[in-house]
Amino acid sequence: MDKHVAKEDVPPVGKVKTVWVDVDEVNNRIGYQCVKRIIDIVLSAVGLVCLSPVFLIVAILMKKEEPNGPIFFNQVRVGKNGKEFTMYKFRSMCVDAEEKLEELLSKNEIEGAMFKMKDDPRVTKIGKYIRRKSIDELPQLLNVLRGDMSLIGPRPPLPREVKEYSRYDMQRLLVKPGCSGLWQVSGRNETGFEEMVELDIQYIKEQSLMNDIAIIWKTVKVMVKPNGAY
Repeated sequence: MDKHVAKEDVPPVGKVKTVWVDVDEVNNRIGYQCVKRIIDIVLSAVGLVCLSPVFLIVAILMKKEEPNGPIFFNQVRVGKNGKEFTMYKFRSMCVDAEEKLEELLSKNEIEGAMFKMKDDPRVTKIGKYIRRKSIDELPQLLNVLRGDMSLIGPRPPLPREVKEYSRYDMQRLLVKPGCSGLWQVSGRNETGFEEMVELDIQYIKEQSLMNDIAIIWKTVKVMVKPNGAY
């Protein structure tokens, strides 16, 4: 991604988008990135072990509701610098959810390159609960351990969403995506796409271990007391 942006690339007056990230500054945070990676490895490994009983309980409940459905949902997402990877989640929707998406796109409740629907008919009963508590995101700890993601970072977008990104929006891909982030603890589904981009860019510009720790703590509180996840 280019560090310097031509005048004509700057968003029109009246748009919220105003901040451009210094790419060199982001890439030169070597010490921070190394320590963050160590923390990611340690906490994701510990989390996978400690949360294994939760994984088992969710799996049993999912099989009870849909005996023939898979427990995990694997989906291609876009990571740092546009690199695609397979992201893991607990399946929270019916098995043919992707096929039903086309007929629901007109009911999207968020403007921009992202689909969200509060009363999505594809979500299963157990899916509603694990989404509300963000439990469906826990398998992403495996992505963190593998290095595809970080504990904290921007939400990993879908390839079809990235195709709609402006050059400004592409700044979200300057760092590894995260299991949680500033957007996720700041209202989540109650914020629009442009607000999400602004929060992600704010996070990228202000990245630090202290900020990451603060977001991790807020994430734990959000899982106990949900803040708009659905």
